Amino acid sequence: MDIRIGGGPATGEEVAAVDSVLGPPTSGWESGQRTVADTRVAYGGHDARSRRHLLLPALNSVQDRMGWISRGALEYVSTRLSVPPAEAYGVASFYALLATEPRAPMVAHVCDDIACRLSGGEEICRALESTLGPAGESKDGRSTWLRSPCLGLCERAPACLLQRAGSGEIHKEVASAPVGAADVEAALRGGEWPSPATPLVPQAGNSELRLLRRIGVVDPESLEDYRRLGGYSALRRALELGPEGVIREVLDAKLVGRGGAAFPMGRKWDAVAKASVRPHYLICNADESEPGTFKDRVVMEADPFALVESMTIAAYATGCEQGYLYVRGEYPLARRRLENAIEHCRAMGLLGADIMGSGFTFDIEVRRGAGAYICGEETALFNSIEGKRGEPRNKPPFPVQAGLFGKPTVVNNVETLINVLDILLQGGTAYAAIGTEGSTGTKLFCLSGDVVKPGIYEVPFGTTLRQLLELAGGMRAGRSRAILLGGAAGSFITDEQLDVPLTFEGTRAIGSTLGSGVVLVFGPDADMGEAVLRIARFFRDESCGQCVPCRVGTMRQEELLHRMVSGRTIGSPDDELALFKDLAQAMRDASICGLGQTAAAAAESALKLGLFKSNGTINGSTH
Repeated sequence: MDIRIGGGPATGEEVAAVDSVLGPPTSGWESGQRTVADTRVAYGGHDARSRRHLLLPALNSVQDRMGWISRGALEYVSTRLSVPPAEAYGVASFYALLATEPRAPMVAHVCDDIACRLSGGEEICRALESTLGPAGESKDGRSTWLRSPCLGLCERAPACLLQRAGSGEIHKEVASAPVGAADVEAALRGGEWPSPATPLVPQAGNSELRLLRRIGVVDPESLEDYRRLGGYSALRRALELGPEGVIREVLDAKLVGRGGAAFPMGRKWDAVAKASVRPHYLICNADESEPGTFKDRVVMEADPFALVESMTIAAYATGCEQGYLYVRGEYPLARRRLENAIEHCRAMGLLGADIMGSGFTFDIEVRRGAGAYICGEETALFNSIEGKRGEPRNKPPFPVQAGLFGKPTVVNNVETLINVLDILLQGGTAYAAIGTEGSTGTKLFCLSGDVVKPGIYEVPFGTTLRQLLELAGGMRAGRSRAILLGGAAGSFITDEQLDVPLTFEGTRAIGSTLGSGVVLVFGPDADMGEAVLRIARFFRDESCGQCVPCRVGTMRQEELLHRMVSGRTIGSPDDELALFKDLAQAMRDASICGLGQTAAAAAESALKLGLFKSNGTINGSTH
């Protein structure tokens, strides 16, 4: 039986949007002109399924052109790619930035997450509700606004992502910060759009910087300028060392992943390099969606050629011919800068066949996310690229054995990859001398909230939290209510722990984590109950729903925390606290991936520190 979605045929504009990604149809079997040959031959099986990985790019294209994905457009995409309509709908409805119901062509995604709330984000949302109506409604049919989780612009909060659907120059995306309610309203009513946010790097120009040394100095759109500042000397060194030599230097450097898991990078590269199954794939995980995190965005926007060079070195060392750079959908400027960098590198023979005359072939394709925090989990990211719902896979098998398309795959994030440049230029042993024995090199930290000079900072591992905050001018009030380390999946600490060394082992010793490098300072008057509830809502919204412990656990956690805040507990506060502990343990033990396993971490730490009292009292006042 041919099950169809219904809703009428795709419009000419919808067809054009899909064909701009897939190319024109070649037969009647995929909605093209039927020919005599079509009555005798039908192409299916592997040939039809081999292009399913283009499903998300095609859906993004329709969303960009039309502002939403109609049933007719979905039917056309399904036919073109031989994807069952129900599965295509499952993918389209999975992502927050894709709309499967009619929506106004201009949308403002206004951040109301924890960092923006500290800078008036909630007040902006309330002001928009009073002037434009509730989120998601449109008075004129031309524009609307929506609440959004973190947009990765925390250092300049409050933030907004503006999108306008249309073809050609009509289509427009701008991520801007700081913004006010008047700025958002003016743009939605047809006025001037706020300018794109620029990276805030208080250390810019400091000669001691390593990962950030070019930011603010190099022209991010000029390959010539990047090479003038030493660009591509690391790749040349890699070609001299050979693949095994590169991996040896990375192992000597003791470099570990900077995304939170801290897995030894050299071991990962070595495993893929030795895998006999071909082809090998390289993925740069740039789906930076952890609330409070913006370090990878700054690197991609301000030093994109460094990331392209780093990926090329990683591919050379591990035998990869194809790389994917998966950028979160909320980063339009980063995506444009990277696409420009890749295009220039191809033109100069630094990507493609026979790179630098070495006989090595490698190319990169930018893949754009569509609003799903879970796609930062590596196996969920594989599914997203493959055209499936971004749901995590069970492990084993591990990515180095069977990753993207079932082949050996290297996955690293942006910060991890760019460390390779200095490792090769100075040597792994010299690199390992920086930092501490268990945490080598330097680390990027995202400082936001109640600090004098928010922004991205680079310091050697072993620097204390107090020293880092002093570098940022200190806390505005001279003290804090609490500090969130590691993002929403991290934990709260207090001023009594400011002397903790910022290392993997140092934070572990106090029951915390470095996570993605978030340092979010809550001032003395911050409402910690509101912050914990927003974190709980974030995890409830972002759970992919695949496993029961996470799907149900995140919802029950939010309900329980709401009862604690309001004081309307079921039983005594101690009963609720015991229930919370059982719920958190169940999510840690039984969830498939890290989202469910860490969803209760921040709330649990807040309860332990007394920031969020289990009797309904927050910050000394009863809600």
